[in-house]
Amino acid sequence: MNIKAPRGTADTLPEEAAKWQFVEETIKNICNRYHFEEIRTPLFEHTELFQRGVGDSTDIVQKEMYTFEDKGGRSLTLKPEGTAPVVRSFVEHKMHGNPKQPVKLYYFAQMFRYERPQKGRMRQLNQFGVEVMGSADPAVDAEVIDLAMTCYRELGLKSLKLVINSLGDKDSRESHRQALVDHFTPYKDELCSDCQTRLKQNPMRILDCKTDKDHPAMKDAPSVLDYLNEDSKAYFEKVKNYLSLMDIDYEVDANLVRGLDYYNHTAFEIMSEAEGFGAITTLAGGGRYNGLIEELGGPETPGIGFGMGLERLMMALEAENIEIPSGEDLDCFIVTVDDEADEASVQIIHDLRTNGIQVDRDYQDRKLKAQFKAADRYHAKYVLILGTTELKKKTINVKEMTTGDQVEVSLTELPGFLKGKLFRRKC
Repeated sequence: MNIKAPRGTADTLPEEAAKWQFVEETIKNICNRYHFEEIRTPLFEHTELFQRGVGDSTDIVQKEMYTFEDKGGRSLTLKPEGTAPVVRSFVEHKMHGNPKQPVKLYYFAQMFRYERPQKGRMRQLNQFGVEVMGSADPAVDAEVIDLAMTCYRELGLKSLKLVINSLGDKDSRESHRQALVDHFTPYKDELCSDCQTRLKQNPMRILDCKTDKDHPAMKDAPSVLDYLNEDSKAYFEKVKNYLSLMDIDYEVDANLVRGLDYYNHTAFEIMSEAEGFGAITTLAGGGRYNGLIEELGGPETPGIGFGMGLERLMMALEAENIEIPSGEDLDCFIVTVDDEADEASVQIIHDLRTNGIQVDRDYQDRKLKAQFKAADRYHAKYVLILGTTELKKKTINVKEMTTGDQVEVSLTELPGFLKGKLFRRKC
């Protein structure tokens, strides 16, 4: 029976996992500098959370969720996105009462979406995201965008494009909504079935339709920027000004609406312009969601965040030929000459590991020459050679592989000796 990974999923093998760990650690360090704290939410949530939080009219809720009924008859859904679960946790644990405001959180999580798998778009995907709740300051919008751009730049990406838009406040959105309904209603029968539904539920999402993107009505559709009231215009100008102060280049795209119902004011996407990256260029996207926290049972609290697909990040690094470290060389490999030394090596290895030294040995009963070859395959910095003679003297031979130099060291002094050598190398 030939069982393979389910369609739309992938294994991450050890060498690739080491690269992922490097990327994730880099991002975590950046989050720490920006004073964000990590949050972890369950892999699945009550289905109602996404129906209310993401929106019934979205493709995610209508077509892409992995939903199941548990043994108690409750409808549960594997996380398709990260914002609603974090907001649910914010409300449930009354983080709005925390004296330290705003609450600045980040997460790494697996998401699940039932859609057609293609390069960079999986059914099980990995996402990094941030959420800031408790401030309506446009400087926070700029900070969140800056954090995302910093993650990409510190990993080495250069072919980036930031696109921003303003969806306006509630009043601005309502004015624009009515303008869209008036504009698209005469063409209703020419639109796809999804857009016919969106015309009633959320007409702004028609602008984001892939099926009807070339319809003539799209070209002269009302721009949201023409319907911003004075407060919304002033807010957007401040966001743009802060980005300029941080030397962050951007383009304004009035058709950028994002795919989720909870966005208002600032919306943004970061795209890769690397040659050969592919047709789907978006690396990250997000925006402000004032109103979502109230929708999920919390007090009136503004919020903003973004989600960053890690598979797409790895693709972008590859497209720009950026080398990611795939793990350090092994510190030490112990080579044993005979059975007595083989048995004694167990305690020596344990003592070295207890002292924070990375060490491994042969477990295939190989001959001496084959053990040295194994040490080479692991790129061991030092080979520790142990035989009956050394055991009688309570010593071990330490060979530095780059120079070939070899010294005899007392077993009791071995941990300190190796620490000194390895510490100097890492410095």
